[in-house]
Amino acid sequence: MGVGIGQGKRGIGAVLLAGALLVGATACGGNPAADASGASDGKGKPANSASAKPSPSKPAAPAMLLDTITPRGGTVGVAQPISVVFSNPVAQSARADVEKHLKVTTSRPVTGAWHWFSDTRVDFRPQDYWASGTKVGVDAQMTGVKNGNGRVGVHDYRHSFTIGDDVEAKVSVPDHTMTVTKNGARVRTLPIDAGSPQWPSWDGTMAVIDKAAKVHMTSCSVGISCTKGAPDYYDETLPWDVHLTTSGTYIHYSDGDPYPGHSYGSHGCVHLSMADAKWFYHYVKPGDPVTITGSPRGKAPGDNGYADYNLSWSDWLKSSASGTVTTATA
Repeated sequence: MGVGIGQGKRGIGAVLLAGALLVGATACGGNPAADASGASDGKGKPANSASAKPSPSKPAAPAMLLDTITPRGGTVGVAQPISVVFSNPVAQSARADVEKHLKVTTSRPVTGAWHWFSDTRVDFRPQDYWASGTKVGVDAQMTGVKNGNGRVGVHDYRHSFTIGDDVEAKVSVPDHTMTVTKNGARVRTLPIDAGSPQWPSWDGTMAVIDKAAKVHMTSCSVGISCTKGAPDYYDETLPWDVHLTTSGTYIHYSDGDPYPGHSYGSHGCVHLSMADAKWFYHYVKPGDPVTITGSPRGKAPGDNGYADYNLSWSDWLKSSASGTVTTATA
């Protein structure tokens, strides 16, 4: 099969609900619960006149909250960005100050920068991949910070995570192969089938978003075909799914293409045999880079999941309010 049911724009990471951490929905087609505002009402001031009527209350500014900060902890791959999604738009005039209060600390100095994909999403990535073993802290000191659109931060958020082994997968569409390496050494080369000429796979590097033992995939959900019986129609639940883009690209097993390695059998996904799909599912982790080459579709947009490394460093800096930084060590 091809791409899975597309996720909503908030379908990545942990939902921050009034300051508490909740795991967001990551199932195919799921939308995480919306956040709730934690703003409190302002208090009225005592009357200055002899009148018994109190002065009108002045409400507090509405809260600036975060929908998600990713990753929320654990061990991730070398291509995992720090991604922060705000509940409401952040004005251009406020972005440098917001970046200043999104403090990144590391166990070794790292050269990196923030990049605004939109007025609600900002990502941090190193110029090159993280080094394995790096410990990373994210201290989002948002209390009192203004978003330039009338909102003020009311919470601070703290996350930490560790960069694991450098596990990378490189897919060659023309050769129908995927080579998996660990810390620079080849582990396995697996036969694959990628997208067809009509429905090509994305090129470029995509960090693994998440994975699921089963995903319900339909052609209708991604605008391919909603007509049962049509050549490109499908509606199946398939196993061993490694998620690459929010638009619905996966590496997985397909019972319509059980012996890959010689054709173009998908609608944009990468197919593995059942045994290989199960092995790969258990071997990779979120943040591991998967690089696809030889597909005519072009590179996935940087914000289609975590395809941040599809942007050159110079292009990355164009949407950074404060430019290159070297992280403080802790």
